[in-house]
Amino acid sequence: MSDNKRVTDEEALLLHSSGRPGKLEITPTKPLTTQRDLALAYSPGVAVPCLRIAEDPSLAYDYTAKGNLVAIISNGTAVLGLGDLGALAGKPVMEGKAVLFKRFADVDGIDLEVDTRDVDEFVNCVRFLGPTFGGINLEDIKAPDCFIIEERLRELLDIPVFHDDQHGTAIIAAAGLINACDITGRNLKDIKMVVNGAGAAGIACAELFCTVGVSRENITLCDTKGVVYRGRTDGMNQWKSAFATDTDRRTLVEAVAGADVFVGLSAKGAMTQEMVKSMAPKPIIFALANPDPEITPEEVKAVRGDAIVATGRSDYPNQVNNVLGFPYLFRGALDVRATTINETMKVAAAKAIAALAREDVPDEVDAAYSGRRLRYGPEYIIPVPFDPRLIVTIPAAVAQAAMESGVARKPIVDLSAYRHTLRTRLDPTADSLELILEKVRTNPRRVVFAEGEEERTIRAAMSFRSAGYGTPVLIGREEVIKEQLAAMGQPNVTFEIHNARLSDANRRYSDHLYRRLQRKGALLRDCQRMVNQDRNVFAACMVAQGDAHAMVTGLTRSFGVAFEEVRRVIDAKASEPVFGLHLFITRNRTVFIADTTVHVRPDGATLADIAVGAAAKARQMGHEPRVALLSFSNFGQTPHPNTDPIREALAILDSRRVDFEYDGEMSADVALDYQLMKRVYPFSRLNGPANVLIMPGLHSANISAKLLSKMASGQMIGPLLIGLDKPAQIVSMGSSVNDIVTAAALAAHDSLPW
Repeated sequence: MSDNKRVTDEEALLLHSSGRPGKLEITPTKPLTTQRDLALAYSPGVAVPCLRIAEDPSLAYDYTAKGNLVAIISNGTAVLGLGDLGALAGKPVMEGKAVLFKRFADVDGIDLEVDTRDVDEFVNCVRFLGPTFGGINLEDIKAPDCFIIEERLRELLDIPVFHDDQHGTAIIAAAGLINACDITGRNLKDIKMVVNGAGAAGIACAELFCTVGVSRENITLCDTKGVVYRGRTDGMNQWKSAFATDTDRRTLVEAVAGADVFVGLSAKGAMTQEMVKSMAPKPIIFALANPDPEITPEEVKAVRGDAIVATGRSDYPNQVNNVLGFPYLFRGALDVRATTINETMKVAAAKAIAALAREDVPDEVDAAYSGRRLRYGPEYIIPVPFDPRLIVTIPAAVAQAAMESGVARKPIVDLSAYRHTLRTRLDPTADSLELILEKVRTNPRRVVFAEGEEERTIRAAMSFRSAGYGTPVLIGREEVIKEQLAAMGQPNVTFEIHNARLSDANRRYSDHLYRRLQRKGALLRDCQRMVNQDRNVFAACMVAQGDAHAMVTGLTRSFGVAFEEVRRVIDAKASEPVFGLHLFITRNRTVFIADTTVHVRPDGATLADIAVGAAAKARQMGHEPRVALLSFSNFGQTPHPNTDPIREALAILDSRRVDFEYDGEMSADVALDYQLMKRVYPFSRLNGPANVLIMPGLHSANISAKLLSKMASGQMIGPLLIGLDKPAQIVSMGSSVNDIVTAAALAAHDSLPW
């Protein structure tokens, strides 16, 4: 089950090394193009905020990035499950943590690797850097040093200091425990619990469990030497001693017998099926060791069908994933300028996560995980990581708890307005795209990679399969593909390969093509030649005849040529235009651009149809569409025959009474700058900046998309081919492996039943 989710060493190294090495860069947030810009941002203008901050240090939050900046700090003594790798080797993890902060909560993270194993040196290093940041996330520091470091820094600094390996895991596990006890009819204060693993995460989980209501005397803590009991001296420290109990049980096997709950933060295989059998009815088992749990859900279910199981793995239900916690916890803490993250805030986060799992799941989330039923119950006690409600629910709960517990220096007056701000802080495209990809993972598809002999295609096919999207089918000569694999250092990798010239399906495909083209001047032998010699035609025939679900092509031929070959085989959907759509994604905004590939000079009816199709795709991607029909003119300002189709399209949309906002004709600057729009054209129908741009012709659309992809800061996805009766995507000739994989996955998604 998990093999499909793994990435190869080569893929991981390629991602971290390609382009600009690493995963982070620093981008200015103010214009710095003129001498005046520089004078304001640096000398002499910078002196003014410096003097203000010297008078009132709290103004650093107003004049600098401090209020949204978190330091992710480690000495690399406990890197993931890899052990003491040292500060430098831990840097990729810290950079990754910074990416997660930004991706999920729009928090700016900067990684700092401190090259010392001495606790005093580490504390002194961090304490003197404290004024730079709004919060500090300690990471991958071995126990018991992590306890000492966090405690001392919390005393020395007036900003949140949070060791995520401890508290992040504890918050999510506590949320799951609250719901698991609710489902099984248990009271937290009465449960008998075993926590196996007395490191940072184990101790923190046990402590937070007590805070949410578990009786300390009902928790049995175990480590590699067995039960932590009163009087034990071997391998003890003050944190373990806090959970030492009066018991004659000495082994994990003895401790688990009759227990209601097992929480493992230890190692693969620590829990056995015999131990599961010995637990109380309806046992709750959190096997959280990574990457391999103490016991798998399959092993538990084989002996106890009444168990609730959670792991740290994404390929099983009930994933205890820290990304549900730390980004949102810091978001709430930063927004009220909290001096610390206290127990009240952690409990508030845990309860908010638990409560969210009990709510009705949004359609888009439920659809993505269609292989599972996301309804509150034994298989769904914790929300999934890409639930778009997390960014609103958790920070608001944390901020409110900070205010109620007296650690907020900037209380939020209007929590309703704050929730709205959170809701709009992140662009929904990334979540929506992940939900689309997750839906493909739960419904794997057969996708034809038409240019199967190309190295980028082969790499994309490998990534497509390893991501769990389905079965890649390569079109090409088997010996050439095998040579490519050998040259890539992957001689043992195998694929389903079809040689168009030698395929047993040629006769069937030729007959299908001939039926389509016989009244368009094609002879049977012409169709046979196209099937035998043209990989795009062959791939499209596979899809049209039901031998595959979707196809992707485009690396070796221009879009126009590839499109013509695909269209020989695949029709447009009834009463819908075929058009190309690009998505341009910036930090907190996505703009859809159409038609970028097909219609050179669309008439008004076609423009209206494209607007409807583009709006539907935008809505599928999590956006409420606001459509602008673009021109060089604003609302008849410059009458010209070229603007007639745009006004015609507007009239057609009016007559159809479509269910989205639209207006035109308007220029691009007016469409994207809402303040300008309302100031100069207050009669505009749009209630915000346009996010779907309908171009008047192929020249302007294609040029705009390609200019943005090369010159602007953001991610371009596309072109997406919309409107075909069978799914096919055509990438650009310069596409990366990741571009091809995304296109193939989106084609696979288009093949799913709605």
